[in-house]
Amino acid sequence: MKKLVAEFIGTAWLVLGGCGSAVLAAAFPELGIGFAGVALAFGLTVVTMAYAIGHISGCHLNPAVSVGLWMGGRFDKKELLPYIIAQILGGIAGATILYLIASGKPDFELGGFAANGYGAHSPGGFGLVAALITEIVMTFFFLIVILGATHPKAPQKFAGVAIGLALTLIHLISIPVTNTSVNPARSTSQALFVGDWALGQLWLFWVAPIVGALLAGLVYKYLSPVIKQSPAEK
Repeated sequence: MKKLVAEFIGTAWLVLGGCGSAVLAAAFPELGIGFAGVALAFGLTVVTMAYAIGHISGCHLNPAVSVGLWMGGRFDKKELLPYIIAQILGGIAGATILYLIASGKPDFELGGFAANGYGAHSPGGFGLVAALITEIVMTFFFLIVILGATHPKAPQKFAGVAIGLALTLIHLISIPVTNTSVNPARSTSQALFVGDWALGQLWLFWVAPIVGALLAGLVYKYLSPVIKQSPAEK
């Protein structure tokens, strides 16, 4: 239960910090954070939570990450569903807090509410195929970084930094295409508030990240360095 509570809190922070920067700060040009600021905010949520709850739950904050770690042989299958439920509920909690804050402005309009989309709802007008490729490829590389940075042979103290920077880079690349998901929980939380087109397009932001994560798990399982056991461990 402690692991699930940690995932709930961490995913709430990711949505509040990342989507919050888009809804509350990037909406005001005079503040000057733009796409780059939003990308950095998402990366910072992961870095901060990696060190806050990484030792409790592993700091997945993302159903695709949990699936990718399972496929890579680094996560127990029986924990998958509880983790995913906790992440979705955490994302919804973060989006609810964000809505309560944002709606406190007298002239508040929900708009896109940092939801993910393609076609007419892509920030850059990118179509379905471009969005599908982007989300699969970005999630694939995100999981490759996560699996590599958290491998026992990697420098453990810097895993959180590497993963946070990877998420920042992913956002810098893909915000114009899909508003960047690579995280079904993050997409679901915003789509529930926007409804309409966001719920209609939500399928892509579940299917593509999960496919990308599964592919990364398979590839990294092949690439992963073998950990030699001592005679006493065998």
